[in-house]
Amino acid sequence: MIQRKVILIVLDGVGDRANRELDNKTPLQYAHTPNLDSIAKRSLVGLMDPIAPGIRAGSDTSHLNLLGYDPYKVYTGRGPFEAAGLDMELRPGDIAFRCNFSTVNEKLEVIDRRAGRIKKGTQELVKALDGMEIEDVKIFVKEGVEHRAALVLRGPGLSPYVSDVDPHAKGVRIHDAKALKPEAEKTARILNEFVHRSYEILKEHPVNKERESQGLLPANILLPRGAGMAPHMEDFEKKHGMKGACVVGTPLIRGICRMAGMDTIDFPGATGSYNTDMRGKFEHAVKALDTHDFVLVNIKAPDIAGHDMLPHKKVEVIERIDDAVGHLMEILPENVVVVITADHSTPCTMGDHSGDPVPILIYSDDARREGTEFNEIACAKGSLRIRGEDLMNVILNVTNRAEKFGA
Repeated sequence: MIQRKVILIVLDGVGDRANRELDNKTPLQYAHTPNLDSIAKRSLVGLMDPIAPGIRAGSDTSHLNLLGYDPYKVYTGRGPFEAAGLDMELRPGDIAFRCNFSTVNEKLEVIDRRAGRIKKGTQELVKALDGMEIEDVKIFVKEGVEHRAALVLRGPGLSPYVSDVDPHAKGVRIHDAKALKPEAEKTARILNEFVHRSYEILKEHPVNKERESQGLLPANILLPRGAGMAPHMEDFEKKHGMKGACVVGTPLIRGICRMAGMDTIDFPGATGSYNTDMRGKFEHAVKALDTHDFVLVNIKAPDIAGHDMLPHKKVEVIERIDDAVGHLMEILPENVVVVITADHSTPCTMGDHSGDPVPILIYSDDARREGTEFNEIACAKGSLRIRGEDLMNVILNVTNRAEKFGA
């Protein structure tokens, strides 16, 4: 048997619910997707629960599950993956956080968790915070995509068991980090001191003074969340027998892949934003197949539209994806398996992740042809009904790499 190679395409947050603005259809149903529908007609299709039925998956826990790593065992928090994705050094004992540059008023009440989705100037803001020392703890900060950043605390006696400072809501005061276990008292104290210092420094920063003069929201505080320590993850190639790579634009997913020992393929257009170069991602993924057996491609844009509660924008993004998928199929080598799915649903009616299952298709030359269209409703009629933890086994099977169980 010929062992096939595979491209796994994760359309971040593409799953959705019926929306009145879209004639009570989901964005996938409403969008014009001739290429995705054409592939579905030549594919095995169905629905997948990224974690389990009804569980609202994060992008971190879901991607771990999709790649065959039990999130209940390896996940300690989002911070370490975010930091690793930004190429920050993580030493034993370090505590890492995912952060947002945010806007608060003088009462430290959140006006905008994303500082107007700031796109320029965060590098200068980071310089004002990076290298700070509080007590015997050294603090490292690095900018991510748009409003995102990562924070690493390095010093003796630190613990990841602290609550989030980010309240995850507007109109409320930032939270004080609290120790969730006695050994985390020091970490909570350091974290709270850092956050308050960040406000005092950033509110007077020239970048923010310039933003205010232009009528833009200042990025005047850094709000951490998702504390964790770097987990041990078995090497992807050793675990699955496939040399893996990823083409992604978000530091979080890049960090997960790096920690799994997968190669990361970077190029300027691979951003985690609306304007990401989708065709470019697929072109780089196909090129990576020359030296790799498994390539993960993550496209973040549908999730952003879902969080922004913009159903028509999500439709527009899906139609751009469809165009790029058409290009992929034109350049796809023979005997390559293509899997298209999502890491979770992000309904535009919620503005957040939901526990709704996501559509999945598995295309290969000899796939059972059971699909009609690629959306939540049409795919529900297919034979697949799996959880995220099953996906790698399914991929190993369709690529002729699965080991026989029994005689």
